[in-house]
Amino acid sequence: MTINFDNAATTFPKPPEVRLAVEKALVRYGSAGRGSHTLAARGSELIYAAREEAASLFGAEPERVVFTSNCTHALNIAIQGILHDGGHAVISQLEHNSVLRPVYALAKAGRASYSIAKVSPDDAETVRSFRRLIRKDTKAVICTLCSNVTGQILPWKEIGQLCQERGICFVADGAQACGVLDVKLSDGINILCTAGHKGLYGITGTGLLVTDGKFPLPPLMQGGSGSQSNLPEMPSFLPDTLESGTLNVIGAASLRAGIRFVKKKGLSNIYRHETALCERLCERLKGIPDVTVLRSEGAVYAPIVAFNLEGIPSETVAQALSERGFCLRAGLHCAPLAHRAMGNPDGAVRFSPSVFSRMPDTERLADTVRMLTEGRHLFAKI
Repeated sequence: MTINFDNAATTFPKPPEVRLAVEKALVRYGSAGRGSHTLAARGSELIYAAREEAASLFGAEPERVVFTSNCTHALNIAIQGILHDGGHAVISQLEHNSVLRPVYALAKAGRASYSIAKVSPDDAETVRSFRRLIRKDTKAVICTLCSNVTGQILPWKEIGQLCQERGICFVADGAQACGVLDVKLSDGINILCTAGHKGLYGITGTGLLVTDGKFPLPPLMQGGSGSQSNLPEMPSFLPDTLESGTLNVIGAASLRAGIRFVKKKGLSNIYRHETALCERLCERLKGIPDVTVLRSEGAVYAPIVAFNLEGIPSETVAQALSERGFCLRAGLHCAPLAHRAMGNPDGAVRFSPSVFSRMPDTERLADTVRMLTEGRHLFAKI
């Protein structure tokens, strides 16, 4: 039996409601916004219903919910849009490459600049770090709501308030937070980017950009939109201006069903369940010699746990666990900044449960890690 503890990458399994929604979409819906016939009309209705579902979860207007192919796509639209004519951005030292690489590329091309804020276990110190780096030409603060490596939650409401006071756009990466934590645009977020296939339980190939409209974004791509087709430029209104090409109707159907599933379960219940699993794992791992859990005293965490076995590469540990039925991700998790900030440049093993994860499986994982540490000779066979 295979146990998935790599839900920070993609939740698996998906809820039955999501699987049914995908099956229905395959046989019922056509291309949204591409015609007035029955199949197209059904597709358009489904897309709008999915926008409404996401808007209600994040406190937005449906027309300001933009479908993307993933969170990275959404972040690129936001980052390259806000900095398209230059300026300065502040990011955190815990950022995923989907934030680091776009700002780095803009800086390397001489089109923009950026600074990296230190993240502390003390939220007040973290906010001060962001504040110290804001300059006259700062256009955006771009940061994750919680680390995809350790799960550390950043004080995003305080960061949002800081941005509002300075008139700076706050772009939030909600990939690991949305569907687990209660995230709203009213938290001071101007542009929320998130994945559809993680905590929202949609299928892969889905993402969202949700905006309050205060900071207009030029399109990252140009093409068919199904509206104002007589014009050579993209429409100027949302969501059409940011949605080029045929929309992923099947993905939107899955995302609508996934969000409804999350609402039915309740964010607080999901967080409580997953956190209990993480706390049990931490408790068990801390009692094992040579195991280091990457958590700091005083910090607050989303349900993710990163750990290492002394002297054993994280990839080797993950492979050994995989051979025993556990799926965990190892390495740098596309977030080298975060690993360097922790003094852990070679990576770690990451445990990330979902609403479907079970306590007995978590305890069995901890027992397996203990067995591996006590029988280090087993690694020689990998």
